[in-house]
Amino acid sequence: VAISVSQLDWTSCVELAISDGGCDGVRQYLETMVAQLKELSLLVRTKLSKLQSKVMSAIIVMELHARDVVERLIEAGVSRTGDFEWVSQLRYYWEERESRFGPINMLVRMVQCTYPYGYEYLGASSRLVVTPLTDRCYMTLMGALHIKLGGAPAGPAGTGKTESVKDLAKALAKQCVVFNCSDGLDYKAMGKFFKGLSTAGAWACFDEFN
Repeated sequence: VAISVSQLDWTSCVELAISDGGCDGVRQYLETMVAQLKELSLLVRTKLSKLQSKVMSAIIVMELHARDVVERLIEAGVSRTGDFEWVSQLRYYWEERESRFGPINMLVRMVQCTYPYGYEYLGASSRLVVTPLTDRCYMTLMGALHIKLGGAPAGPAGTGKTESVKDLAKALAKQCVVFNCSDGLDYKAMGKFFKGLSTAGAWACFDEFN
């Protein structure tokens, strides 16, 4: 809840800064963000419970990524909310009117893709440090979801393919079930898996599928 509200506020603040002052407005907002991050760093040093510490850790990871995005917007000279450097980010919107997704108010957008927020309680879990490569991976997977397809990230072992999929699921508040495939995975096992997924509305990540 804390991260989704934080992302929602960040999206609205950046769009307001771009609309009101263009690139200069974004520069002013960057100063506000840096001040907020300093406050968060002071808060972390206080006496926190284990749960609060986990939540703060995840919030700071996302806020640092948000700051990096704002810095990239300034470098690119973004002056409109329709510029690609901005629309290619994972953005959160709260809409009062009913959309094609039904009575879901929070929508997540990236480029031309819109996905409903899942509202799945996932606990106080840690978040992945988002790099520009992770952003590109998210963009590809969001594009696939938009046209009702799945994604198959490929690459060397230990580069974060599974973690990227899991983190996108967290960003969209969806449960993600990771399954390590073996030779014993036949069509019957897959059928059972898909029955469970369709019932729960969860995502599945089939590791070592090849």
